Amino acid sequence: MTRTINTLLWLLCSVLAIRLGLTAMLPFADTTEPRYAEIARIMAETGDWITPWFDYGVPFWGKPPLSFWTQALSFNLFGVTEFAGRLPSWLANAGIVYLVYATTRSLHARPDTEGARVCALWAAIIYSTTALGFISAGTVMTDSFLALATTLVIASLVIRLQGGSILWGWAFFIGLAIGLLAKGPLTLVLTGLPVFIWVALTRQWQTLWRCLPWVRGTLVMLVLVLPWYILAELKTPGFLDYFIVGEHLKRFLISDWQGDLYGNAHDFTRGTIWLYLVLASFPWGLIALGDWGLNRWRGIQADEKWQPQRPGVLGLVLAATLSPAVFFTLSGNILWTYVLPGLPFLAVLAAGLMTGTGGRILPKYALAVALFIPVVGATAGTWYAFNPGQLKTERELIARLDALPGVTRENLFYLGEAPFSARFYSHGDVRSISQEALDRRLAQGSEGQPVLLAVNTSNKEIIRKLQARGQAIDASKRYTVFRLTDEASRTAGSDTMQKERQSG
Repeated sequence: MTRTINTLLWLLCSVLAIRLGLTAMLPFADTTEPRYAEIARIMAETGDWITPWFDYGVPFWGKPPLSFWTQALSFNLFGVTEFAGRLPSWLANAGIVYLVYATTRSLHARPDTEGARVCALWAAIIYSTTALGFISAGTVMTDSFLALATTLVIASLVIRLQGGSILWGWAFFIGLAIGLLAKGPLTLVLTGLPVFIWVALTRQWQTLWRCLPWVRGTLVMLVLVLPWYILAELKTPGFLDYFIVGEHLKRFLISDWQGDLYGNAHDFTRGTIWLYLVLASFPWGLIALGDWGLNRWRGIQADEKWQPQRPGVLGLVLAATLSPAVFFTLSGNILWTYVLPGLPFLAVLAAGLMTGTGGRILPKYALAVALFIPVVGATAGTWYAFNPGQLKTERELIARLDALPGVTRENLFYLGEAPFSARFYSHGDVRSISQEALDRRLAQGSEGQPVLLAVNTSNKEIIRKLQARGQAIDASKRYTVFRLTDEASRTAGSDTMQKERQSG
């Protein structure tokens, strides 16, 4: 059994190491990663730790600052690199992995046995090798910290119910504070729903009250959370209205909500979140479902594998698994990352379904399954690392333009909105410009400074006109860069405006 533990431990460490290596290999590709990385970079540059800034002078009210704090601190410590930006998410993922391990062990009557450790290691491996679990482990986004928070809350309660120390009771409220500073009130919903379902079905109200320090824990949570919310509203009035009402009510209830200041609302078919759960948990979700059906056919009950000390503890774990999907079932404005908080507890259940009381893994193909996502991820990541031009990133373009003599980043303008990757890799120096503003700028003369214009390759007509009158000097996957003369740009702009007037 010791050999089995060593094998599983090496497998888990290898998966985490592979994901850590990929954080340094790949450039930020639009849109999510460079958007949040740029917000954190501006925070590190300006030293403003209260208000995250979407752009210079534009506050970002969409998310609380915890993930930006960690990324900005990482930038200050390690430099503005992909590795530094992604490291906090990897560390948050490592915390989730530990909580999955600890939760699974606590469900055994004798947590210190080798069988319990094997089962717990499998749970950690299963979570780490799900599709979304592996991807989110090194991705710049806020969902990693939300998942850390919700996992800490539910894991603390489960471990406390299983006889864990009072420290886990305090950890419950620390988890809530992390979630409120990482994602907001959604944390209370995603953790409160499974807890309410469990306590309502089992009538364990007194047990719930006694096992957690509700009064003092709530005070600690408020002390950690409220100061930032108050300071954020005082510094940029309107934050609370947009964040609480807009992001948490209108975004959920109105699928094509037009009030989003930082992107576009989504409108998917109701119930799509369940498909996302299958995709996010691949391949283990389907395997666990199959094992559950097999156990039912054989007449094996879950309580024969686990030894819960309180009624319905396994129901609490199951509710935590399904709560994100249940909550977002009637919402069309969703992303697949919304199911991430449920995956740690899916891993706990899957490990219990796939292992017997002696800790022996049932499916002989489990090791191969565990390697599937990491191998595919490492292969794809390595290929893209050597072929970054195939990604939607401006890193290489910005680097090549930096090397041109007589040209600085301030000379580069993106027609329309500049992509976030261009803003990040230029340290905020590139600018967006409308056609009308470009015409006015060049009509006044460039004062000897070159003007580089990046135009989206989908804008065929502008590209064709500029090719006839300007000089294309470089290109990325999505943009072609022209060095413009005043006359060339004026002519192209006039032609475009004339067509717009005719079409209007």
